[in-house]
Amino acid sequence: MKEAIKKNKKYIIIGLVIIILLLIGIAFAYLTTTLQGDKEYLVRVGTLDLVLEEGNELTLEKQIPLSDNEGMNLNGFNFSIVNNGKIDTDYTIYLDDIELSEGESRIPDSSIRYSLTRNDETFMTRNMTTMGSNPNRRVDFGTIAPDETINYTLRIWIDYDATTEEASGKVFKGKLRVVGSQSVGEEASTVLLENIPEENKYDDGIDTFITGENPDNYIWYSGKLWRAVSVNKEAGTTKLVTQWNISAISYNASGNTAFEESYMEEWLNDTSVDGFLGNLRDYENFIVTDAKWNATMDATDLGSITRPRDDGMIVTDAVGLLNMYEYQSSYRGTTYSNGYLNNGLYWWTLTPYSSSSVRNVNYNGLAFYYSPSGYVYGARPSINLKSSVRIVDGDGTIDNPYRLNGDNDTNLSGTLLSSRYSGEYIKFGNDENNLYRIVSHENGTGTKIVSAESLKSSGTFITMNFGSNTTFSSTNTVDTFLNGEYLTNYVDSIYANMIEDSTTWYLGTVGSGSSYSYKNAKYTDASGTATTSNVAEAKVGLLRFGELMSGQFERYAVKGGTSSTGLTISYWILTPYSSSSVWCVGGSGNAYYYSPSSYSLGARPSMNLKSNVIITSGTGTKENPFIIALSE
Repeated sequence: MKEAIKKNKKYIIIGLVIIILLLIGIAFAYLTTTLQGDKEYLVRVGTLDLVLEEGNELTLEKQIPLSDNEGMNLNGFNFSIVNNGKIDTDYTIYLDDIELSEGESRIPDSSIRYSLTRNDETFMTRNMTTMGSNPNRRVDFGTIAPDETINYTLRIWIDYDATTEEASGKVFKGKLRVVGSQSVGEEASTVLLENIPEENKYDDGIDTFITGENPDNYIWYSGKLWRAVSVNKEAGTTKLVTQWNISAISYNASGNTAFEESYMEEWLNDTSVDGFLGNLRDYENFIVTDAKWNATMDATDLGSITRPRDDGMIVTDAVGLLNMYEYQSSYRGTTYSNGYLNNGLYWWTLTPYSSSSVRNVNYNGLAFYYSPSGYVYGARPSINLKSSVRIVDGDGTIDNPYRLNGDNDTNLSGTLLSSRYSGEYIKFGNDENNLYRIVSHENGTGTKIVSAESLKSSGTFITMNFGSNTTFSSTNTVDTFLNGEYLTNYVDSIYANMIEDSTTWYLGTVGSGSSYSYKNAKYTDASGTATTSNVAEAKVGLLRFGELMSGQFERYAVKGGTSSTGLTISYWILTPYSSSSVWCVGGSGNAYYYSPSSYSLGARPSMNLKSNVIITSGTGTKENPFIIALSE
């Protein structure tokens, strides 16, 4: 076991030096210039006049590992960006490596934590790997108006859990680089409203809803495909919802249908590695973090479209769900079964039906209501894009969705896969089973991935029993298959060598005497600090209850239909329901439990890739997945 570096504090010598060396400015014909100096750096091209002003210098030497609370109390490194020009300017701040001196070793980004304050707004603390990897390590980005000044404080410290092997005697040195350019693209709300035909709009005086069977309102953001639902007329914000079910979880505890303080609200807004928001790219720059979500109770039938009253059921959150009014407003001019928000799966809405049940949409587009704990349905997160977010590419179709400024990366060759985002696609494995998706970076240094769909053989889904009991282990059928035949026949040696030799798989029980919270699959406490002792060690495993990407990403039923299309299958997940049943995700997007030996279901292999896996090409979309390799 690695020796914790915090146990050897007096022997630690770690240096972090942040030195501002250059600023690159680009404008109009995209002329570039590089200037170097001591304190202030200025670029003036045409009417672009951008200044980077250095404040105090940040030097950390002989530092001990710190908790996040301690790190947030550091003075930090202060700097400002000033626009003295006449045009709005896009800018991106990068943190580049500085070449180390002879004999020095670089501390890995995975052992460094940071926090950024922008104009007195402090973003959550993160691992430095979330910035990306050198030379694409992005601190922040945005647009600065003429005569505007943006003030920053960057705090960096050694992760409290860093080990001697990772950090002792090593050094991190970096420099800030700012790239500025003339603003491109148009606000998302403007593009959508201009390109959606009038017959596919419904204006209720507050929001303009996009309606119809299949409007061109697809948006790709943070590794996920979204649909634009509406534009707020006053704020200019754009409401999105994921096209597919990102996971399947219980809504809340039994008898409690409120969204506020529910399992669902917690999962959607969980900023840890286990939650949705914590894996959403640079969300402070893209989404409204204090959005209002109307969770007013509504028991009216479909077709009775009335904007819900504000009965004190307004919840303030970064992420929510659609309510029934928003769902119904989307299919004006067509039927509920043919509306674009009918994704052919079961999914929860935000709307309680009564004090004992919550509204959901089923796979043929009808609305039903079920117990918040007795049933487990799909989660389709919803967010509100800020009015300033701009579309820079795409045409809104499913094959060419709109791309957002700041999330339209190109030329990622050499970038560490561990710096990328949940949901992005990679090519991994052989033949028809070669498409995978990023789940998270749960182990901090590598990348957890999962097969984009259940395994197939000659176009037919493979099925198997879970095993003789509910514990994922080498004695059970699914473990034996994944760590035997799968590695031999589905993944050749090139890919197998990228997989960590062993991963910890959490086997906490959800249900049967416990609450249905998604956290029970991994933790023993509601705060999510103590992980369960029920674990397995294996090279290949499965996803657990409530984990990201444990949803369905294809239709169970075609629009207007009521039967399976054969495009999905029920598949096993790791989590026991009891000593006699194991959870699975159903083909229609809900979750339920079965006897491990009595039913044959599909399998979606999951594994952790090594920290030195890099991207060689691709953009991470389904049409252009990342191609990966081990770095030298």
